[in-house]
Amino acid sequence: MKPYYWESQHGNFGDDLNLWLWDFLLPGLREAHADVLLVGVGTVLNDALLPREGRKLVLGSGFGYGTLPDMRDRDQWDLRCVRGPLTAAKVGVPEELGIIDPAVLVADMPEFSNLPKRIKCAFVPHWESAVAGLWPVVCATAGLHYIDPRGEAKDVIREIAGCELIVAESMHGAILADAFRVPWVAVSTSANINGFKWRDWAATVDVDPAARRIPISTRAEAIIKGARFWGVDYDGATHAAGEGEAVVLQAAPRTGLRLAAKQVLAAPSTLALWQASRAEPQLSRDARLSDRKERLYEVLDGVRRDYL
Repeated sequence: MKPYYWESQHGNFGDDLNLWLWDFLLPGLREAHADVLLVGVGTVLNDALLPREGRKLVLGSGFGYGTLPDMRDRDQWDLRCVRGPLTAAKVGVPEELGIIDPAVLVADMPEFSNLPKRIKCAFVPHWESAVAGLWPVVCATAGLHYIDPRGEAKDVIREIAGCELIVAESMHGAILADAFRVPWVAVSTSANINGFKWRDWAATVDVDPAARRIPISTRAEAIIKGARFWGVDYDGATHAAGEGEAVVLQAAPRTGLRLAAKQVLAAPSTLALWQASRAEPQLSRDARLSDRKERLYEVLDGVRRDYL
């Protein structure tokens, strides 16, 4: 059985953790049922992503993009649980099968236990923001630690677990923070951040998925997201700089000065991120999280009986 995950060319820890999480939860799975694809953590219930042929075992996956695959053939689709009630409704299975995102079980792995709290507050952006944004510089100016979601998954998770507070644009940044009992604040830089999947997970642990808005930090980031930056709307095509941006950058031709100019342009992002780090954080109730994890472990017990 091979775990499936969406592989970003840039890297994304929330998807990459599939490479080793299932070996911890279901030891021996790789040697069993070579004809079955394990569809686990991620927003991957998408007809464009999953192969149409072959049997699939769905354990906690979510919907959020594109079109659902045709899952009516239960000989080909073994739907044990999905990420949350919104996905369950889309798929057409009982709401109680929308248990929780399986990434929460990472916190039960011995290698992540009792990690010291070495970081006061960190920001975990969405991977798209990390690709084109100025967020390491913004974080340094705002007094936050920067966690790159494109890093090696275990390193990213150790950093999250070692924080006292997380500001998260990455949904799995919030999920892992909550799992490690680290209070968190949700933020968003654009409409590209998928609200459906946040609401889907949030419903399982009874938290508020509403995110504080943080301005985009660079023109390149705005182009990638088709968003607005310094008075100019970008739709993904090449644009000239907005008037305010052009004036600042043209006055700073050398590399060091251009970086300083970009910091000036990112000042609204810096202020908003600083304010988010001082907002009232969230954390699911211990009892609620424990209940959901127990239900997921019960599902895994059934999978062991049937497949291993």
